[in-house]
Amino acid sequence: MHAHSPAVFAALLGLTRAASAAGDFWLQSDFCARMKGACDDHPVTYQDPVTEEETTHGTADGRRACLQHCLTYTATQAIVAGAGARALGIRVHPAAAAAALAISFTTHYAADRRIPGKGLLERIATKTGKGSFYQLTSHGLNGAFHLDAAWHHGWETVAALVAATTKATTR
Repeated sequence: MHAHSPAVFAALLGLTRAASAAGDFWLQSDFCARMKGACDDHPVTYQDPVTEEETTHGTADGRRACLQHCLTYTATQAIVAGAGARALGIRVHPAAAAAALAISFTTHYAADRRIPGKGLLERIATKTGKGSFYQLTSHGLNGAFHLDAAWHHGWETVAALVAATTKATTR
């Protein structure tokens, strides 16, 4: 039976959504969270919480930190979605799974490389009239965080559609 059903899509989306929250908030290191937007024009200083040593980081370190975060994030999605699909009796075609994970990885990296004034989300927010919301950091809100989450949720939906509609089957 081909698994083009809404239930398979919903299951895969739920699994990847849960995994992405774990990958973004629990598994991402403090270093990666702080450094992933670092660039030579806007270096970031990091104080090691154990040694209290301060180091300054630019573009190369920012790219590495973002890459490391996106790799652990995507690996978390692969493990959780793979195990969950197996437990639910869903077989996702390997090429579809790879495509879905590539979508997630690529779009996550593009959004999380938040170079001040040049990052993709900030540029999109500015061009769509959401620049002030992106910059909002008061009243318990952080606009950049919410726009980032909405971006990721949208692309996770696309990835789940790819996985669910490309030769997926149920046992």
